[in-house]
This record gives sequence, structure tokens and C-alpha cells, in this order.
Amino acid sequence: MRHLLAAAAALAVLAASACSAPAPPRSAATPSAAPTGPATLPAPTGPHPVGSTALYLKDTARPDPWNLDADARELKVTLWYPTEERNGQRAPYMTPKESQLAMRRYGIAGVPDDMLSRTRTNAIKDAEPTGRRLPLVVLSPGFTNPMSTLTSLAEDLASRGYVVAGIDHTYESYATTFPDGRIAECLACDSDSDPGFGAGLVAGRAADVSFVLDQLPAKWDGTDRIDRSRIAMVGQSIGGASAMATMVNDSRVRAGIDMDGTTYARIPKNGLSRPFMFLGSARHVPGGPAPTWDRDWKLLTGWKRWIVLTGAEHTSFTDGPLLADALGISPAAGALPAARAAELTRTYVAAFLDQHLKARRQPLLDKPSARHPEAKFCPAACGQS
Repeated sequence: MRHLLAAAAALAVLAASACSAPAPPRSAATPSAAPTGPATLPAPTGPHPVGSTALYLKDTARPDPWNLDADARELKVTLWYPTEERNGQRAPYMTPKESQLAMRRYGIAGVPDDMLSRTRTNAIKDAEPTGRRLPLVVLSPGFTNPMSTLTSLAEDLASRGYVVAGIDHTYESYATTFPDGRIAECLACDSDSDPGFGAGLVAGRAADVSFVLDQLPAKWDGTDRIDRSRIAMVGQSIGGASAMATMVNDSRVRAGIDMDGTTYARIPKNGLSRPFMFLGSARHVPGGPAPTWDRDWKLLTGWKRWIVLTGAEHTSFTDGPLLADALGISPAAGALPAARAAELTRTYVAAFLDQHLKARRQPLLDKPSARHPEAKFCPAACGQS
């Protein structure tokens, strides 16, 4: 169930659990510190400038699982990629209306409704892509969260030479805006307590990913730049659980990372032999309150890692902590500082992808690092906490 932060106001940093949506707050929460104004996402660490563009895809062979009036599944896919352009209009973080809906959903008062839409990104909107035969990384966000909440990670990966395809799973977040002005709100949030909800959700997301992989060769002008033999998937919360579900069903995805997501898809008895990494908070230590990683670890028969970050919270793998100051939200006591959480997430995700999609061995993944003491290698080196 939902991993609550220290104060109700902290829901505004876009927390989302692996299996349920937040109940609408009974009253608006006020910031616990003075808002600092619009946030600026940290600069990417790779050598390339970053471009970004949005695609809108329609799967006419599949009715929407949440909107019974829609006979096709529509998806927004945001691409981030290397470019040579350094100047130009920055890609938007979200629209003012999406920001307003976020503020209302999480009960935040005392800051302008459009504050999140004024978040400064690093990517150049609709920039011309550069590079050839680049590996592809699919990103999937947590339940109720839009894809924008993984922007910092997406920009960093693109700067390192990856094409990143982030999927907004329609009707599973508070808002997805389509080009004709329609805003799809969270219809799935009314079903999150239904039996089998989590398993159905990850199965639907796996279908979304497979459809996007089918479409990308024809739907993006830069698609000749993608090496379709090198595809990985990374997700947070239910998005991480969906990475495993996708790999079980689609062999095109060569490697996957689950960032703090309780899993639902069952791995076949003969195991999953492709590389997989768990990257999580203390609730996912062996024998902890979220035991699905213990179950799945035994069935991962290929290269695998299970890393827990000391001080990490559920939102530490998202942009949430990076937005907290802009919303006037004080971090929970003992939580990883926002900049450090982003650095660790970027570092370990990139190392995994570099090793498995670029064949660049990463000693960081072999053992604990003095430069990254927060990273505990499980199951041997981290006990229940």
C-alpha cells in the first residue's frame, strides 16, 4: 500500500506506491517551509546536449482498459536523445493545467497552481537528434505519476548516448494531455483496491511497452538512430514492476531495472536469464515488509544485482525530492538529500545500462564502493532494517 512520507504535504512531490493511489486529501496541506520558486533540474552528467520531443500513438487493435468508451489505446511517449543543439526553447516539464491537477490531487496549498509547470529542464524541445545505432531505454513511472517525474534520469541517460522513451500510461496518472487539448485523468485510481489490480496493471503496461516498441521504427524521424538489438527498461514503483512483467513477455527487452517497485508478474519456473537489477529503499531489504523481491531473486538466473540505498524513500528515485523546495516541503528526517538521491540513482542506473547495452564492464556493480557508501549489496550485505 501507499508509502506515506512524513507529512501529508509531501504527497506533492508526486509519491506513488507500487499498488495503490492516494485517497484525495480531506483538506489542503500547507507547505512546511518557505517555497523557493520554480525548481531547476540538475544538469545531465554525460557529454552530449539533450533534445526531447513527444509522440502520440494509437493502438487500434486494443481497447483502452480503463476508459470503456474508448475503442483504442492512446499513449503519449516522450523521447529524450543526444543532440548537437545547445540553445533553444527548453522542453516543458508539464503544462500549467497538469500542474494544477497535481496540486489539487495531493492537497497542496500556499504555492501557485502552475509551479510545477515552471520547473526548468535541460532538454531542447524538438532538437535534431544526433548519433547512430544508439541503445534504447524505456522508462515507466509510478502509479498516479506522469512520465515527467522521471525527467532528471531521462535527461542524464540521453546525455550519455541513449535514446529514452518515457511512456505516459493513459488514465493511470492524474493527467495526460493530448494534442487536441483533451486531458485524460486517473480513471484507474477508482479501481486500485480491486482484487488482482496490481497484476492487471503491470500486464497492461507490458502491452503498452510492446506496442511502443512495435511503433518506434515508423513513428519517429530519428528512429534510424536506434539499435533495436539493444533495448532495456527501467521503471519506478509500479513502473519497475512493469519492467519485470515486460521482460517476461517480450524478449526484445534485454535488461531491466525495478526501482523500489513491489512486483506482481510471476517469473516462469525455468527462470529469467536476462540481466535484472533491483534498486530500492529499506522496505525492500531481504525479509522486509515487501517480500516479492525475495521470491523473484531466486528465479533470476542470469546476471543480477539487488542494491538498497540507505536513507532512500520511495520517491528518492524520482524528481520528487528535487521539487520539494519549490513546493516548500521539508525532507523527512534522515532521508537522502535530494541531490545525492538523484546522483546515486543516475550513477547505478547508468552503470547497469552501460554494462549490459554497451558492453562496458562496470566495477561499481561488482562490490560496495567507498564513494557510494549508501549502496548496500543484498542479500548478503544488507539485513533487515
